[in-house]
Amino acid sequence: MAGQQRIVITGIGLTAPNGNDLETFREALLSGKSGLRHTEIRYMGKQVAGLCDFDEFKYQSKKMRRRGTRAGSISIWCANEAKNRAGLNWETIDKSRVGVFLGITEHGNVETENEIFEMHQNNLDWKLWSPHHNPRTVANNPAGEVTLNLGITGPHYTLGAACAGGNVGIIAGAQQLILGEVDVALCGGVSESPQTFGIYAAFAAQGALAQNEDPTKSSKPLDKNRNGIAISEGGAIYVLERLEDAQKRGATIIAEIAGYAVNSDASDFVNPNPDRQVQCMHLALRKAGMQPSDIDIVNMHATGTGAGDISESQAVRVAFAESNKTFVNFTKGHIGHSMGAAGSLELAGNIPSLVDGMVHPGINVTELDPDCAIPNLVLDKPKEVKVKNILNNSFGMLGINSALIVKKFE
Repeated sequence: MAGQQRIVITGIGLTAPNGNDLETFREALLSGKSGLRHTEIRYMGKQVAGLCDFDEFKYQSKKMRRRGTRAGSISIWCANEAKNRAGLNWETIDKSRVGVFLGITEHGNVETENEIFEMHQNNLDWKLWSPHHNPRTVANNPAGEVTLNLGITGPHYTLGAACAGGNVGIIAGAQQLILGEVDVALCGGVSESPQTFGIYAAFAAQGALAQNEDPTKSSKPLDKNRNGIAISEGGAIYVLERLEDAQKRGATIIAEIAGYAVNSDASDFVNPNPDRQVQCMHLALRKAGMQPSDIDIVNMHATGTGAGDISESQAVRVAFAESNKTFVNFTKGHIGHSMGAAGSLELAGNIPSLVDGMVHPGINVTELDPDCAIPNLVLDKPKEVKVKNILNNSFGMLGINSALIVKKFE
């Protein structure tokens, strides 16, 4: 990114299964606190879920919530928290120069499933179908709900990047700032996944749905006895600005975007390609002007599936073979897989290490899979390290890979 505008993070708003702000979330990650619990899923009974518990009506009226979606309500919470924490003067800011760019896996499924269920309880009476169905399910919904809530008249997109969506949303925001299309980007990723029956049934059909009598132990990335994905919801939205604009208004700068890359496997619907993952990490390093040894933390995507964990472990070993000072962690043991929110939420959980010098551990590994052994893997307890640069991996179905690097602002 040499010669380009420097892009910085000035605010982060989030909701996760184990915290509704960055401070609470970070403490939960450092202390090994899980946010997973059991919930009842229609037709399937008791299942593991990562559910968020935030006040949907703090920033949104009950009328607008009824018209909108769960994904939209998560987006509105995170966007408001982010802009407040960034200290933006929302009354005077030119809202035509603000953009919203959110990565997603799916949205509107919660409401659609409920409508179908109600029809089946009432003789398939189609008149019960909601007049709000179309705006709930159009692809731009979560970002669009944010613009309605905050009066933003600049561009808004959602980016369907599967479980790489959180990273891709941040990358899109940075790119729009570099291009000069906006002056402020609200960007990141959101997910409503555990509120739906369909995603549970699909992962169960694949044999990839986590089960455990103790839900806090259900998500076991890299463990030899892993048994699948614990489905979660959540969101993390960032305020990004050009450095000169942030400094001009006296903003507190949290971190700087250093590099990024997105590529495609072009090899399988669901099975990952470790060679393309290595390539993606190396492309991000090249854009950042860094060597593998410059990276202090790699946060793995680490979903808790055999194929995913083993492929990524192989890729990280190859990509960082030259470095003996890069520490590796993962976050899904704490919160499960938050799908479109995963990249942005997991990056947020690691960003405080730039200040406190602690690498949060991966949890729930009782017997490390030998195929997932990685040098400097941080498990169970935090590791104190001097941290300047973080690389965040986030991968998705249809073979989309993303790697995003943030660095300590200097």
